[in-house]
Amino acid sequence: MRINARLTTVSLVATLAASTLTACGGGSGSDPDTVRVSFKQSMDNNVRIMDNHLARMKKQFEKANPGKKVELLPIKAPDADYYTKLQQMMRSPKTAPDLVYEDTFMINADITAGLLRPLDEYLDGWPAWDRYIDSAKQAAKAQDGKTYGVPDSTDTRGLWFNKEIFEKAGLPTDWKPRTWKEVLDAARTVKKEVDGVIPLNVLTGKGAGEAATMQGLQMLLYGTGADPVYEPRSKKWVTGSRGMTDALEFVETVFEERLGPEPSAALDPNVQVRVPGEWLPEGKMAIALDGSWLGNNWVEDGGTPWPEWEKVLGQAPMPTRDGQGPGAVSMSGGWTWAIPDKAGNPDLAWDFIETMGKRQNSVDWHVSNAGIAVREDVAEDPEYLKSMPGIDFFTELVEHTHYRPALPAYPQVSTAAQEAMESVTTGDATAREAAKAYDERVRSITDGAVTGK
Repeated sequence: MRINARLTTVSLVATLAASTLTACGGGSGSDPDTVRVSFKQSMDNNVRIMDNHLARMKKQFEKANPGKKVELLPIKAPDADYYTKLQQMMRSPKTAPDLVYEDTFMINADITAGLLRPLDEYLDGWPAWDRYIDSAKQAAKAQDGKTYGVPDSTDTRGLWFNKEIFEKAGLPTDWKPRTWKEVLDAARTVKKEVDGVIPLNVLTGKGAGEAATMQGLQMLLYGTGADPVYEPRSKKWVTGSRGMTDALEFVETVFEERLGPEPSAALDPNVQVRVPGEWLPEGKMAIALDGSWLGNNWVEDGGTPWPEWEKVLGQAPMPTRDGQGPGAVSMSGGWTWAIPDKAGNPDLAWDFIETMGKRQNSVDWHVSNAGIAVREDVAEDPEYLKSMPGIDFFTELVEHTHYRPALPAYPQVSTAAQEAMESVTTGDATAREAAKAYDERVRSITDGAVTGK
């Protein structure tokens, strides 16, 4: 019942979005002097960081280009629903925006579906492109060797912890766990010593979507030393991995021992809003395995202003399972600006990308968004380096970071991982059973192009 209801909601909202765009013109029938920009709007009504940034870019662009206009088309939805709506809009010249905000994990699926156009003809003549770091460029490059998106920023992931709760629990406030056991033991101590607090949050299940796969399961999987979800040398997806079972056992332990939120809350799509908007600032959560961007929720113009956060919260790297080298794990992703294949005004869309890509505009965006820089000139900028407490910590994690396989099948494999996590979160399956179900699903998705049995 819940799944059907959700699909109905997605279809309804997507239809309404498409109808709205059709009514105001789109694609080949659009105003040649207007660039339409679609982006993901925060689910938190108080968070307007992207909205404010794009409003500034719109004003700057229109002033520099008399007679040209920017129409902002925000899509307010959880990640999975945003991807669905965006794909539906891009399929028709009547509804396709001129510029879209693409998650790097979806970009190759959209390229394969013929929804995006390569940007090489623009990039070859753009001096700023030389300032982008190679790993960021690779995230937007397809198997055909062409580039389909301009990276916006990247991110890293680690452990956030409440030093005041740790002090009450008798734990060190300079905490730096060396193993998974030390992470779990700290959560167990909090549960025993401090009432009314969620000891540990690991994003899980289909509600959190890709965030559960990336900063939940894969943060654990890479810490086992096992092969990741995809083996690039053999060009096969990994199944039969002991590491996958171990990662799922960690999630199973969190919820079996009641160290995490109630399963209903953990599996709710709003969980990513509640962690920075409620549980951490209200002192209701001790440890969160989460991303470098959380601080942008607590700045003056964030969704939940919290001036004390830099004193209350500490950060620690997520350790490997047994403390084996390299000792820490991170995952990096990010977003890109891409031009749909059916965009009516691609040249105007590129002009807007160039406006956003001006050095100071890029610095301003990274400062306001607490993003990890994808450009060398931004990473060296003094304003960026002092922009957010902890920015040095999360930038240093790039040394230990991993990236998701940018392949068309990945979104489906990711969904299979979320289903496996959800089944151990609810107790419907053991870690071993969930890993087996994951393997079977991946074999089906990839037509048997797997490494395991």
